[in-house]
Amino acid sequence: MIELHLAAPPEVVNLGAGIHGVRKRRDVFRLPDLWQLHVYNYTAELTVDGTTYPVTPGCVSLTPAGALVQFDYLGRSEHLYAHFRPRMTGQPSHIPVVQDAAAIAPLLSTLLRSAIESSPSGSGRTTAEVWTALWRIADLTPATTETGHPAVATAIAYIEANLAQPLTVPALARLAGVSHNHLTRLFQHETGQTVIAYIRTRRMNRARHLLVSSTLSIPAVAASVGIADLQAFNKTCHRELGASPRAVRNAVAGATSAG
Repeated sequence: MIELHLAAPPEVVNLGAGIHGVRKRRDVFRLPDLWQLHVYNYTAELTVDGTTYPVTPGCVSLTPAGALVQFDYLGRSEHLYAHFRPRMTGQPSHIPVVQDAAAIAPLLSTLLRSAIESSPSGSGRTTAEVWTALWRIADLTPATTETGHPAVATAIAYIEANLAQPLTVPALARLAGVSHNHLTRLFQHETGQTVIAYIRTRRMNRARHLLVSSTLSIPAVAASVGIADLQAFNKTCHRELGASPRAVRNAVAGATSAG
């Protein structure tokens, strides 16, 4: 896992569609101060600081600045990419270097192509598109993280797909085919959190994303993460994000204008 800060919009330095594997089957390089995002539509191997990952169509990768990167291609290979500097503020998201974007791969491609089309004159839109893509990739991580017990995997998958709906431990336990107490023990062992704490964390991560990268009203954001009571939503934001929903949104707007 890598740590990527997404609380404020990144500085997008370069992006485009790269074509490789035509003249040579291997590229080795290092970008000292830029992160790399790639969306793939081919099969190859990516090696980052000595660890090799298979990439296939629909995969995405995030490479930290300063990492030694090696691509081994099987032939002509085209991918979409963005080079950026994250702003080191807020709590980081933990994301695999490579993961299968599966159902959202077309959306990620659309976001990056839109960013490419709006660059360089539409710098604000370019930043917004790349930032949204990064958040969507960050949101993939809990659902794709391997767990040791299928009951935990089932519960996590259901939670991720139903953050706007009422979620209770007994209902999740029934869905997973285990007892309430057994699911609680399994969840604590594998995630380090209680089921309720995990749900709260995922809801507030999603709420933060919606507050900073969408124009949804605050009541709509609250409803989108299953907290219809605005007073409860405000209290949870203060506790989990350190500020009110409006302050979270305004802080990011201020950071954007200052940049």
